[in-house]
Amino acid sequence: MSDRTQNIPKPPYVRLETVEDRSPADTGGFLRLLRRRYLAHYPDGTISAPFNYDEVDRPAIDAVVVLAYFQAPGGGLRVYLRSAVRPAVVMRDRKRSPLTESESLGCAWELPAGLVETSEQSEAGLRLAAKRELMEELGFEVAETDLIPLGPSTFPAPGICAERHFFYQVRVDPDAREEPANDGSALEHGGAVVHVALEAALQACRAGQLEDAKTELALRRFAEQSA
Repeated sequence: MSDRTQNIPKPPYVRLETVEDRSPADTGGFLRLLRRRYLAHYPDGTISAPFNYDEVDRPAIDAVVVLAYFQAPGGGLRVYLRSAVRPAVVMRDRKRSPLTESESLGCAWELPAGLVETSEQSEAGLRLAAKRELMEELGFEVAETDLIPLGPSTFPAPGICAERHFFYQVRVDPDAREEPANDGSALEHGGAVVHVALEAALQACRAGQLEDAKTELALRRFAEQSA
């Protein structure tokens, strides 16, 4: 363990006690609102007043993110990106934005990613999910053993959801790519696939042209280990 890591102390542990569950009935949609009433127990022994907290849940709570790459003949690493349409961002109320939004808001380049099904909640299951998403979104068939973890998992939106992202990297042969199978949804229909130089992808992040946080994180991790 590096000295830098050792210098970061553990955060104070605050224990939460559920005193009431006020969640509305589950209507069977993709997401469910959880509304609970808590007490916070602090390290010094004091206890907060009861407070409400809302979060979002879903049966398949976690996701995999896959960075597929290859070595270009002339040198340099190239990574694959896929276009994505994100309705929540497309329909964002531009009047609430402090800065001017782009015309293509919500239509972005991302690394392939997808949900971990409830039957895949294991280390082996994560690799199965990553293998599936790679075929569905990019068109590469790889062995599960080819998928290498790309750093630890992270919480992309811990203030509202307990979702974890699990990151993988995999070296692919660009000549072996097939037409992506897709998942049959309207949002994946017509998705485009490109490969770009790793540094070009990182520059797009720096310029604000690539706004997907999980994609930027994976790209930076990959660049750091490849340096």
